[in-house]
Amino acid sequence: MAATLVRISFSTLLRIKDDNRYVLFHSRSRPGAFGPPGGVVKYFPPAARVLERLGFREERGGPRAAVTKWDLRGFLPGGSLRRFVKWFDTGAYREEPAECLRRELAEELGEVGLSALDGRVHGLAFTMVRTVVEGPEAVLGKPFEQLRRFDVYDLLAVDGAALALTRELIEAADDPSCSGVICATREEIAHGRHRLALIAPQSAFLIGAERMMSDLPPVP
Repeated sequence: MAATLVRISFSTLLRIKDDNRYVLFHSRSRPGAFGPPGGVVKYFPPAARVLERLGFREERGGPRAAVTKWDLRGFLPGGSLRRFVKWFDTGAYREEPAECLRRELAEELGEVGLSALDGRVHGLAFTMVRTVVEGPEAVLGKPFEQLRRFDVYDLLAVDGAALALTRELIEAADDPSCSGVICATREEIAHGRHRLALIAPQSAFLIGAERMMSDLPPVP
């Protein structure tokens, strides 16, 4: 019997709230869909030997191959999964959550047309909300199982830069001329739509630990 192959993806998500609304950014990999800022944690070069010994193979290709280099998203032999999680939990040779969130937020502000705000990202602080782990579980139509982890953090609006960034993102979401940012309510996240916009399923982790919608396929 062939060894089990497991696709892994370990990510951080940022929750920015305005009362009953949540700031979501347009997704380049899933055009027409919006999700929370954040993304896959990156590892650093010293981890390459550790991951090589575990049999890790990065998931590469597609239109954003250069951007996804060093992502902790790829494939592992099932027998290495426990050792991989143990290594990840040490925090060695990988991004810390705040580091990942600042990097992703700066990148995504540019992608949604708000690069003028990226000067407010340095020094932002965050507090953990929850961790959601999915799997390992079979994936319909795929020759592998899947393990995904989502660490959700709140932006700590404890200084002028954080407060200003929050205010400006909400203003952008309410501006019809800014198409890259929306504010969706809990009900809209549960429904999967905000007006004409699709809402990416991981947005549900901003309000709870349960997925409400099935995955949206990425651009190949």
